[in-house]
Amino acid sequence: MRNALLVFVYLFLTLLAVPVLLVCVVFGLHDVFLAYGRWMMRVGRLILGIDVEATGLGRLDAATPYVFMSNHLSFLDGPLLMTVIDRPARVIVKRFVFRIPVLGLGMRFSGYVPLDKEGGGAGRRSIARAAQLIKEKRYSFLIYPEGMRSWDGKTQPFRRGGFFLALEAGTPIVPVSIKGTYALMPRGTWRIRKGPVEITFHEPVVVTGYTQDSMPELMEKVNAAVLSAL
Repeated sequence: MRNALLVFVYLFLTLLAVPVLLVCVVFGLHDVFLAYGRWMMRVGRLILGIDVEATGLGRLDAATPYVFMSNHLSFLDGPLLMTVIDRPARVIVKRFVFRIPVLGLGMRFSGYVPLDKEGGGAGRRSIARAAQLIKEKRYSFLIYPEGMRSWDGKTQPFRRGGFFLALEAGTPIVPVSIKGTYALMPRGTWRIRKGPVEITFHEPVVVTGYTQDSMPELMEKVNAAVLSAL
């Protein structure tokens, strides 16, 4: 019943997003449209009965842009994280998602960065674009260093893309641990269960002094922080 209600409500809110997006585009209200999207996610959380407990946000500086790096257990991770992160955050998203009506246009307007494929020139261009947005507009980004959702609820090896972004932008990394989403919506199913989720924001990791050569040390430090609360 909750899942059916969520679909009905989201269809209505997506239609409502069209005039909201038009107004935001006319007046250049990028963060306002992101706020509407975050509100939609909070409505979904309420409908589904997902109780989120977030800790560690007091460690963050409101004036500093961050690269948030979280483990990735479920499709629910992104929407739930967006409801508790204390600032608008953007994401690097595979380009085909931008073809979805309303959603794609809204993401492009809000500063989300398209990715054609991982690795190679396309990946580097996406990283460079995101780094430029961090430097010029002070945007924060949410990255999943594992690259994809877990099949078994266990953490996978980290990939380097998000770390290249943090080094190029010179912005701190916030390790994030999320627990409980795999039980609510494991990979391979669209049915969402009711239950608790715990999200921990760890002490920001300053990237000053790290280089591509010492990137493995940085990756290990962030990975250890994420694992410490799982």
